[in-house]
Amino acid sequence: MSAPVVTVTLNPALDQTVLLDSLRPGAVNRANSVRLDAGGKGVNVASCLADWGLPTVATGLLGRDNTSEFEKLFARKGIADRFVRIAGQTRTNLKIVAADCGDTTDINLPGAQADADSFAQVHAAVGELCDRQGIAVFAGSLPAGIDTDAYVTLLRQAAACGMRSLLDTSDAPLTAALQSETVPYAIKPNRHELEGWCGRKLDTPARLLAAARELQSLGIVLVVISMGAEGALFVGSDREALIARPPAIRTQSTVGAGDAMVAGIAAAMIERRDPESLARLATAFAAAKLGLAGPNLPAREQVLALADATRIERLR
Repeated sequence: MSAPVVTVTLNPALDQTVLLDSLRPGAVNRANSVRLDAGGKGVNVASCLADWGLPTVATGLLGRDNTSEFEKLFARKGIADRFVRIAGQTRTNLKIVAADCGDTTDINLPGAQADADSFAQVHAAVGELCDRQGIAVFAGSLPAGIDTDAYVTLLRQAAACGMRSLLDTSDAPLTAALQSETVPYAIKPNRHELEGWCGRKLDTPARLLAAARELQSLGIVLVVISMGAEGALFVGSDREALIARPPAIRTQSTVGAGDAMVAGIAAAMIERRDPESLARLATAFAAAKLGLAGPNLPAREQVLALADATRIERLR
């Protein structure tokens, strides 16, 4: 059995997705449907990894007043629940999906207040779960009450026990992690998040590659920059640069596609795939997620078919 992946979600959310024919600001909009999913980046990653068949442990912080959706998800998918419960409610994120254009409008609400003691419990849980053969995924924003350098603390802990880490965050937590002496093994910003960090437009493959090389100069081994429908840039330990372009697929929801890509990266790392195979699998995870609502993957055969259909371009 593969070593487990440990996902850490310090600011999870209940994702309430509302589907509309079109979104008209300032007008009455009538929904076609609505669904509620346990979410947050690391929770979504764990869910997709469980669908792929990898043993997964999820930890982080949950408001104890509304845990039921999370607990049902973990039980249904066999995800080991090591979340620390804190006072209050886990936040709700509203995701409004307009069918006519495919755009998703996000409204992220505030959540429960965390503190140093609750973070210390997560830190302890990660220490207990460290496995030299495993992967630690640190994903998402930070809740109120948690220091900006929280991921730095967790990255140091993972490195101390020889565990490879994969980071997916943005803004101040991303900057803090990249300024640390202990950087993650792998990172997956999207193009917009990376533009915020480096302070310039990354609107060509050459500029994206230059930013990826800049990240690697900090000591990061694997850099993946997602570009939405255009695919993603992958630069690995051999310094080879690949752009993976997903096949066309009917989109039901783009919510969580980036998290599915993170899950695909983690799965490929556990399975020790070569750089091209990693790029294909990660892109296939994201594409497969587009055809489903909620943090779910279809059958393995469908994911592998999408991986085979992914187009690979090599940058020089």
